[in-house]
Amino acid sequence: MEDQPKPISVQILDKDYLVGCPEEEKAALTAAARFLDGKMREMRDSGKVIGTERIAVITALNLAHELLQNRASLDEYAETVGGGLRRLTERIDSTLRGDNQG
Repeated sequence: MEDQPKPISVQILDKDYLVGCPEEEKAALTAAARFLDGKMREMRDSGKVIGTERIAVITALNLAHELLQNRASLDEYAETVGGGLRRLTERIDSTLRGDNQG
């Protein structure tokens, strides 16, 4: 029963939340909560958004947008690297075939 989630307390915008979390993920959850708290504080302190719920939603939208941009960049990078590796593999195969024929 060691892998049963245990309630972990995290604090976001000065409010405590109990979250079920396996012991081995506690550090990651704590780091995520600190990161989210920081982003929500930035949003609140900007003065552009008022109300905890609105701060949470706008922060979530910003983070989702950032995630999608990073994912698209990673996909583009993977395509570039993958294409380069395919061309390199083709050249190696071609060279090896040429060596074997002669």
